[in-house]
Amino acid sequence: MLTVRAPATSANLGSGFDVFGVALTHPADVVRVERAEETTIEVTGAGEDFIPTDPEKNTAGVVARELDAPATIHIDKGVRPSSGLGSSAASAAGAAVALNELYDCGLSREELVRVAAEGEAVVSGDAHADNVAPSILGGFTVVTDDGVTTVDASLPVVVCLPETVVSTHDARGVVPDSMAMDDVVETVGNASTLVAGMCRDDPALVGRGLTDPVVTPARSALVDGYDAVAEAARDAGATGVTISGAGPSVLAICRSQSRRRAVAAAMVGAFGDEGIEARAYRTEIGGGAEVFRS
Repeated sequence: MLTVRAPATSANLGSGFDVFGVALTHPADVVRVERAEETTIEVTGAGEDFIPTDPEKNTAGVVARELDAPATIHIDKGVRPSSGLGSSAASAAGAAVALNELYDCGLSREELVRVAAEGEAVVSGDAHADNVAPSILGGFTVVTDDGVTTVDASLPVVVCLPETVVSTHDARGVVPDSMAMDDVVETVGNASTLVAGMCRDDPALVGRGLTDPVVTPARSALVDGYDAVAEAARDAGATGVTISGAGPSVLAICRSQSRRRAVAAAMVGAFGDEGIEARAYRTEIGGGAEVFRS
């Protein structure tokens, strides 16, 4: 048996729609694999009742098919589905890394990103890599048609997950088809600022770069209480706030590790004031999938 811990991720980061992503130290999925004649899947943990175990409909099962690596796959979900934290991507990433090791496929981590993205396609309809890339590679990732660029950033983060659901389909549906030139210029400037901040491990620059004038404003209407939560986080010491992935999680970059507790409490409290239960993860940008041999 071989076990892989695959971390949750946050994609988009405001100004980097479908391009930027980060790995988070927690939460995470734990994927265990054993060789078998055919692939079977068992799921436990967060949202287990809503995750298909048919290998053709499960991200990990599609990865097994792509690698021609049939296995008994057990997924212990630490990342809730429909959270905006790359839940399906964590399972796909964990399976890709685990089966590559189990069958000695010899693929690099970068090559496994493409395989895991095929698993993601069964959920999202497209082989997006903005979540699977950081889950496999760790750190801050920039995904383009030419490949993946990584930065070993390490910044304090709070992610607040309300007890609500936003579907990726709905979140994509509200994104405008076009944008004004002024918005293009602002978005490019903010994205560049964010990248510079990641390279410098500078929470102030990264916080400034999270802002975008198009996607986040359109999606914020789908996250009840978003404006109040974002304001509370900034007042408590966050340098910037945005929607994590498609939502409903809200991500805040913190000035220091010591500010995470205050920011987390402020965000949970702001959701509570809106009548919404929420939990906060005091986390940070961290490494990619880890392999453990039994």
